[in-house]
Amino acid sequence: MFEKILDFLDKILTFFEEWTLFITVIVALVALFFNVVLRYGINYSLAWSEELVRIVIIYTTLIGCSVAIKNRSMIKIDALVQLVPWLKSPLNYFSHLVTLCFAGMMLYYGWLMAALQAQTHQKTIIMQIPMVYLYALLPLMGGMMLIRTIQVFCQDIIDALSKK
Repeated sequence: MFEKILDFLDKILTFFEEWTLFITVIVALVALFFNVVLRYGINYSLAWSEELVRIVIIYTTLIGCSVAIKNRSMIKIDALVQLVPWLKSPLNYFSHLVTLCFAGMMLYYGWLMAALQAQTHQKTIIMQIPMVYLYALLPLMGGMMLIRTIQVFCQDIIDALSKK
């Protein structure tokens, strides 16, 4: 039952991650392409395209954290694991627990920061996008990281139990 829920969440998150990352990067590339063509073609620059690219970089970085957890491509130092191989599982579980704590903090403090931006009604300089949308990415990332880490954690436990 729990595995079915995790599989269902995996399909939803994978669809959301892949398509939103694809669409935002394509939009940024098109805007940047037109900015370069206009700059060198008719000596006119679009100010908003640079702000859009900056926002897309923020978005792809934050949502990419969830993808990195799913693909097990988070940055790790494995020197100790290479020296003492039997520590691989305990250190892996410890890494998952630390990631769960970080995701929880991002969820909580990101929510507080987004709420603060909602109260202050700040907007970006050129495109006038409410900053609350950008800060709302923090709790979104925290929630997605939380779900992905639980999925990976459960998969590691299932794999460890199946080996015994």
